[in-house]
Amino acid sequence: MSVAFLSYVGLIVVPYLRHRRAENGDPDHFEWHFLVPCRDEEAVIGDTIEYLRTTFPEAHVWVIDDDSGDDTAAVVTARRGPRHGGDWHLHLVRRVLPDARIGKGEALNAAYRELRAWMGAHADVDRTVVVVVDADGRPAPDCLRVCSAEHLFGDPAIGAVQVDVRMSNRGQAPTTPSRFGRRFGSALVRMQDLEFRGAIAAIQMSRGVTGTISMGGNGQFTRMSALQSITTARGPWRGALLEDFELGVHLLTTGWKTGFTVDTHVDQEALYSMRRFLAQRTRWGQGTMQCARYIRRIWDSGHLSTLGAAEMMYYLAQPWMQLLGTLIYPIPFLLLATRAVADPVGVWTWFTEGAWILFAVYGSFGLAPFLIWGPIYRARCEPGTSFGRSLAYGFLYAVYIYTFYITSWRAAYRLLRKQNGWTKTRRNTEAKNLHVIALDH
Repeated sequence: MSVAFLSYVGLIVVPYLRHRRAENGDPDHFEWHFLVPCRDEEAVIGDTIEYLRTTFPEAHVWVIDDDSGDDTAAVVTARRGPRHGGDWHLHLVRRVLPDARIGKGEALNAAYRELRAWMGAHADVDRTVVVVVDADGRPAPDCLRVCSAEHLFGDPAIGAVQVDVRMSNRGQAPTTPSRFGRRFGSALVRMQDLEFRGAIAAIQMSRGVTGTISMGGNGQFTRMSALQSITTARGPWRGALLEDFELGVHLLTTGWKTGFTVDTHVDQEALYSMRRFLAQRTRWGQGTMQCARYIRRIWDSGHLSTLGAAEMMYYLAQPWMQLLGTLIYPIPFLLLATRAVADPVGVWTWFTEGAWILFAVYGSFGLAPFLIWGPIYRARCEPGTSFGRSLAYGFLYAVYIYTFYITSWRAAYRLLRKQNGWTKTRRNTEAKNLHVIALDH
């Protein structure tokens, strides 16, 4: 199994390392609409609006206020007023309870309905592109040109494009008095950046071969006609916690192609806190488990190849395989420990006379698929990093991966208890402000 997994990693690494930048397209051929779902985002939404409207002046920005308890809506309203020149490219979609706070997908559905009504019945939906951006997201200035390329939205068969995701606070330490806290937080951010720009980017490129490129929740570009083709009474999004992957499933099984590019990117803020990180990944894991209901749809789809269907089902099986792995992997070590208690001399003799080689081989093959991402990350993303530090990144990434075993169990527990609610992950800025308030009191 270790050899097979190492071979799989090798197959996805090669196209990732061989990638060459493609020629840009003309964004004037399309109409662009940014959807920014918000729940209590007063701390960041003002700067995000300023960035989007300044960087993409011809695009429309739709901020979705999901019944925030802070002044998120007021920030948007103020920026639409005369003081800011009456910006009619900025729109506010207001949601209130009981219809609000029931998931990111439902918030996006509300914006989709308002956008469709605003566009009118005779709009050119093939030339309209909807871009989902997090409240702290910063799409690169060239992202519209890159996504307009011939192999992306220049191809009418492409229904959606996912861009590379980078962590804007990579290399930055949290502002905490604890030296350990600063180092731990900085390392956790670096691992998130390595994961997205390294392993996830490589996997997405390999999915170009299987035709199963998936969507992410940030930096997700979708053609309006593609959204329209999968729209139900509630909208294009169906309510899973992993609403981005769910959207991709429906696009692919309806016959649309999807694209991915590392030629541009969206910046987002990584989490310094392990507690908030585990909560976020638990939600993602639970969303993946919920999407298992689409296995039959994937299997029966005539638009997916056998290889493509197998790849998607492998992805959906991962959290369940992690649950199984935590039960199976310890068994040999427990048996060895039991034997060592009963016959310590015999076990030591067995180990020193050659069995240690088995442990070395097992450890090497188990570690190598993760260790190599450190040097790969250095080669493709951070060339200024020393080779020694890149090896350290690889070792840290191998440890980082084990957090997914924890989040898989947490996700399964929430699933069994039918705790399907969506909870916003608190931003680093908000966490810092809460810390300051606590000190003041």
